[in-house]
This record gives sequence, structure tokens and C-alpha cells, in this order.
Amino acid sequence: MPLRKLKPVTPGQRHTVLSDFSDITRDKPEKSLVRGVRKTGGRNNQGIITARHRGGGHKRLYRLIDFNGRIGIPGKVASIEYDPNRSARIALIHYYDGTKRYILSPAGLKQGDIIKCGEDAEIKLGHRLFLKDIPEGVQIYNLEIVPGTGGKIVRSAGTLATLMVKGEKYAQVRLPSGEVRLFDLKCMATIGQVSNPEYKYISIGKAGRTRWLGRRPIVRGVAMNPVDHPHGGGEGRGKGNIAQSPTGIPAKGYKTRNKKKPSSSKIIQRRRQK
Repeated sequence: MPLRKLKPVTPGQRHTVLSDFSDITRDKPEKSLVRGVRKTGGRNNQGIITARHRGGGHKRLYRLIDFNGRIGIPGKVASIEYDPNRSARIALIHYYDGTKRYILSPAGLKQGDIIKCGEDAEIKLGHRLFLKDIPEGVQIYNLEIVPGTGGKIVRSAGTLATLMVKGEKYAQVRLPSGEVRLFDLKCMATIGQVSNPEYKYISIGKAGRTRWLGRRPIVRGVAMNPVDHPHGGGEGRGKGNIAQSPTGIPAKGYKTRNKKKPSSSKIIQRRRQK
């Protein structure tokens, strides 16, 4: 397991568990596939904070990821790299027509492996195929919701979905949440599990490292004033309010999904409830 536990030389290192990055084969990204990122601090185009507890953090370059794949053109894995913008590892692919692309790396992909995309691809780790060409029971990731739009779900570290049953037009896929959902057979998915499955065992160890990642401290609502939060104010500790967000949305048991959402008809079994 590529994790390292630090010796507790300081209090912040006592419970720290970090990745040892032994699976990384290249330090610097491909220059033609990166773009600069301007930080927003959680603010929208009107300057209003819409995502709280954001700000600061180390400067990053955004790696352009190809979530589609190049149909019919084989490629060779040139390197496995770190991406600060996601939990999974990425792989630099040199295609046989001379182009270079980043893809989400599956667990077990090695430098020098050959990957393919399309109907002629085999059922092999890292190969990308249409759902109609993938056998039932195979583990997949980077799954399309609408055919041709690129992978949208099952992309974080260690996640995988399972192709369960195929019909005439749709396939049933069990997602990481436990939800079973219908997908068009013309949607594409990649064979395997997303890389860096040990990510869930990482322990940040200290508040400072969280700040390096661009996350600011979270303050309890009951510690605020009434003008700042519905839980705020009161003489002493007041807990009489219904648990809710600063904007008044209930926090426990309140359904936020739109009942008229068109994709609701594609859900066969809802996700596991806590």
C-alpha cells in the first residue's frame, strides 16, 4: 500500500498518514496540456460567497483531462502523474498519430501499457468501450450519462461501478453509492477501478495542511450571531432551532432532489440510506 505514516516528531505528525507517491513516474506535467487556474475563493460572478470555507491554498495548474478517449487510435502510457485538482492519478498517453492526452488512470495501469478505445478494444484494464460491448459483471469507471458527452460519474479515487444487466436499449449499472440506474447502451465507460484506492486512508494530520489545500476553518452556527446564522444568538448555549444551513435549508432528513427531474425515471433502486 503506497502510504507512509510519519514519526510523531511534532504533534501535527502524530496521526498523519500521507501517500508516498511511489506510483508517480514523472514530476512535471506535459506543458501543452496544462492551463492556469484563477482562484475564486468560493465566490460567483457577482462576488457573493456561494461555496463557504474556500480560499488560500497553493497555486495550481489545471491538467486538461480527456474524458472521452480517442476512438480507433491506440496509445501508449508514457507516465503516471499526480494531479492536484483530483484525488485520482492521471496517465499521459502518447497516441500513435502523435497526439498526447491525459486520462484518468485505472488502478494497476503501468508505464508502457497500450490502451485502446472503441468497438475493437478488448475487455482489458484501461480500455474504453461502449456499454453494449462490455460483458455483464465487469467493473467500470468514468461513465457517460449522455452518449458522446464524455465521462461524468465514477471518477474519484478508488471508485468503481458494476455493469449488472443489459437490455435492448439500456443497461443497469450499480454505482458506488449503491444506486442502480439505467444507462444507454451507447454510453462509454472504461474498464477497471479508478487509481489511488488508498486515498480514503489518508489523514491530514494538522490544520495547516488543510489550508494548503485551499480549505478555510468551519465555524459552528451556534457560535455565531443571529445575523450570521439561524442557529446564532441566545443567552448561553441555545439549541432550540431546527438544524439548517445559513440560508435556512433543513439539514436532517429534508429531501432536496427535484421530484420532476427527468432522470428520476432511470433510477431502478435508490442509493443506500444512512
